[in-house]
Amino acid sequence: MSNLVIFLGPPGAGKGTQAVTIAKEKNLAHISTGDMLREHVSNETELGKIAKTLLDEGKLVPDSLVIEMLQERLLSNDCVNGAILDGFPRTIAQAKSLDKISEEFKISKVIVFEADRDELIKRILNRGETSGRSDDTEKSVSVRLEVYENDTAPLIEYYEQRNLVSKINAVGEVENIYNLILKEFE
Repeated sequence: MSNLVIFLGPPGAGKGTQAVTIAKEKNLAHISTGDMLREHVSNETELGKIAKTLLDEGKLVPDSLVIEMLQERLLSNDCVNGAILDGFPRTIAQAKSLDKISEEFKISKVIVFEADRDELIKRILNRGETSGRSDDTEKSVSVRLEVYENDTAPLIEYYEQRNLVSKINAVGEVENIYNLILKEFE
């Protein structure tokens, strides 16, 4: 049985940055659901075609489709040692779906990235300036942080009840945060 580690935290907390490095260090797959979705769309897979139609209509991709993509992704060779999930689950419903599909995978840890709102806004706006990401605007940041608080933050309690949560102070030097996360893998 392979382990799944979930990186959970608000937008701008550094989950993606750390997931890439930690996954490489620990020989785990890094699974970003956003990247996975974009890959399906660009490769014009059957699931990608369905997703593209929905996205073109301005609709959200339903959990069932994301779960199906994730199930398929977990069967990849690079997941044999386990994976870090970055950006999934985002809701209690998704977490429950993940529990159902992960018969061959066990959620071993949920690492929660913590940072205060002002720091997150500063980081995201800076990222928008340097990367040109169109979704990194002041208005969209506020909406995304609100969605996180309403939909995703309840996952912390959900996983705390299963004794899986470790909280990381995600403010500081990238290397120091990386070292804090590495200690959670020992």
